[in-house]
Amino acid sequence: MSRFDQKAKEWDGSERRRELALSIAETIIKNVPLSKEMHLLDFGAGTGLMTKYLTPLVKNITALDFSSEMLKKLEENAKTWGGAKVSMVHSDILKYESETQFDGIVSSMSMHHIEDLEVLFQKFSTLLRADGFIAIADLDKEDGSFHDDGNEGVHHYGFEQALLTKLAEENGFRDVTFIEAYTFEKENNRNYPVFLMRAYI
Repeated sequence: MSRFDQKAKEWDGSERRRELALSIAETIIKNVPLSKEMHLLDFGAGTGLMTKYLTPLVKNITALDFSSEMLKKLEENAKTWGGAKVSMVHSDILKYESETQFDGIVSSMSMHHIEDLEVLFQKFSTLLRADGFIAIADLDKEDGSFHDDGNEGVHHYGFEQALLTKLAEENGFRDVTFIEAYTFEKENNRNYPVFLMRAYI
């Protein structure tokens, strides 16, 4: 059982996680024109802390996560939401195949758990329809001190925005923009900024 499976039941209890999810969702809503016709893929959806804020604004959301326990909690949470139809997919994003092409891919704090970024951006491009978008939130480059419980399963200590721009453009994305979404103020007296990366295919 992964550490995310183990933490699923208590995951929503963190006020900071709830605050982060709301801030990222609000940043997406302000910077991406969502519509009631859209079908989104929420990559690394977890228990749906961010997903729930997007459901009133789109038609469908496919919530993908590699933790089955997180998805069980999301399914339970989604029963209390209005708006979009939400379907759960238990999968590694790099192995995920879909007959549907999505209007957009959203994500909160999941990309640093994916080792091969080149393959990830290739996957993004194949999953999106023409003019589709990505809206991916994650950490600016840090020194590995962000995670209080260790770095198991963490493949990147945040990201250089120039590298992500290069990867996106090499895989067909355009209009790559980074927007400040949130800042963690930690007890170690350090701040960890979170960006929203927006780009179109």
